[in-house]
Amino acid sequence: MTGTHGISPADLEHCRAAIRTGSLSFHSASRLLPARVRDPALALYAFCRLADDEVDEGHAKERAVLKLQERLDLAYRGTPRNAPEDRAFAAIIDRFEMPRDLPEALLEGLAWDSLEHRYQTLSDLRSYSARVASAVGAMMCVLMEVRDPHALARACDLGVAMQLTNIARDVGEDARAGRLYLPLDWFSHAGVDPDAFLAAPEPTREIKRMVSRLLSEAERLYLRSEAGIRALPRDARMGIWAARLIYAGIGREVRRNGFDSVTRRAHTTTGQKLAWMAQASGRAAIGMAMPRSAVIFAPCLAETSYLVTAAARADRVPGRAQAIVDLLADIRLREARMQEQVGKGLSGV
Repeated sequence: MTGTHGISPADLEHCRAAIRTGSLSFHSASRLLPARVRDPALALYAFCRLADDEVDEGHAKERAVLKLQERLDLAYRGTPRNAPEDRAFAAIIDRFEMPRDLPEALLEGLAWDSLEHRYQTLSDLRSYSARVASAVGAMMCVLMEVRDPHALARACDLGVAMQLTNIARDVGEDARAGRLYLPLDWFSHAGVDPDAFLAAPEPTREIKRMVSRLLSEAERLYLRSEAGIRALPRDARMGIWAARLIYAGIGREVRRNGFDSVTRRAHTTTGQKLAWMAQASGRAAIGMAMPRSAVIFAPCLAETSYLVTAAARADRVPGRAQAIVDLLADIRLREARMQEQVGKGLSGV
């Protein structure tokens, strides 16, 4: 039995439950979306969330990335893996003609995580954020049947802003897991050794300044994104406004903690989320009466331009398929070397 957009009711309920427990911020915002957008969005987020968790939390990260590529191959062939998230995602691909470059951008970002990439500059960090967050924003636009390049550019701004907020909030948690996302040139300019910080993370003045700088960049992009929200279908604007306000609220909590996201982790309350959702309603209503902002025409970030192109024309961007092939080849080679080292270790026992 199939329901909305070809997704079975049972698969949709599974996706809804996964988001309810795994992403409270998105689940809160999604309640304000119309059902025609909310249901496929829940399926999309469930698929993306599962992929992220498998790479982020698993021990065999490279294998998880390769497994995700196999799942994408099957979904795009119309023969998804027999799992609720995969069946629902395959239905989305078929119904909305989802450009493959978009979920593969997410795959690329997760692959960078598996390879423990570090980012030299803020631009490099925006490139990572584009893949793990803006790609999802572009896919959300596809679900809303929005293919206008200007609206897509602003959606990608919002995705980067959200990811930078997440990174600013999780500096300590990431460091204790051996992960570093703050730009390396910021450490160099501050005279701080990044490896020393990872070995003993402390909320020093220099680290707090980096967190503040990251949140300032996020705020700039949140403001740019607002013109794009007004370009979305009217019944979808409130939900996206809510997501924008809730995630920006996380950044404000980091500021309230004195930019210490090493020993403290910013949290938002149910009451705050409800207030932001009410504010989203007001912003959406005001936006309907306001003239179109010229900010909608601002150039897209260089780091998100290929996502805008892919979503706007529903076709592959030249060179992107080969980039994924090359990246996966590197991961397979790394996994083979690791297996070889394990084999040598066992034979020496």
